[in-house]
Amino acid sequence: MSQEPWPEGLTAPLLTTTRFELWQPRVGDLAAHMALLADPEVTRYLAPTPPDPEKHMERLIRHAESWLQHGYGLFAVRPHGSEAMIASCGLFHSNRGFGKGFDDATEAGWIVARDWWGQGVAREVMEASLAWFEERHGPRRMVCMIEEGNLASERLAAALGFVAYGRKEPDAEDPVALNLYERQPKVGLS
Repeated sequence: MSQEPWPEGLTAPLLTTTRFELWQPRVGDLAAHMALLADPEVTRYLAPTPPDPEKHMERLIRHAESWLQHGYGLFAVRPHGSEAMIASCGLFHSNRGFGKGFDDATEAGWIVARDWWGQGVAREVMEASLAWFEERHGPRRMVCMIEEGNLASERLAAALGFVAYGRKEPDAEDPVALNLYERQPKVGLS
């Protein structure tokens, strides 16, 4: 009986850029993901609490669901030839409870290790992710959310073609203001 081969992206990177390999996340990436999120500066605009292994395993499972159900998700980003995960970036589907216009759209997100800040990692990876996504899934509206005050992410979102369209006010569940951005599909370009 022959075994089914592992899907591309689990045994080899799904995409490569000039400097990076973009892998589908694997269960074994939990420790690397936790290490990425252990730096309070990295998570300053992500969550008010330190990383919890159970919550992050749930996050990885949600990302795996995005890959399985939609054919896209966040990438584990590694420098060429390295096992070190230095970022988690890409496009995914997640139901955040923000309602129509956000929850039904493809969401963009990026988290980069502090040692790699200011080196264009997120831009390089997100540009490759957007091109890959549009080639496989066609152009469509995308969204992202950025905590108020995260100027670096706001600049990146603008460079990627996202514009502000709304805001989620703080509430008991999420005590921070989130600015909502959208990127309209480019149609009619050839």
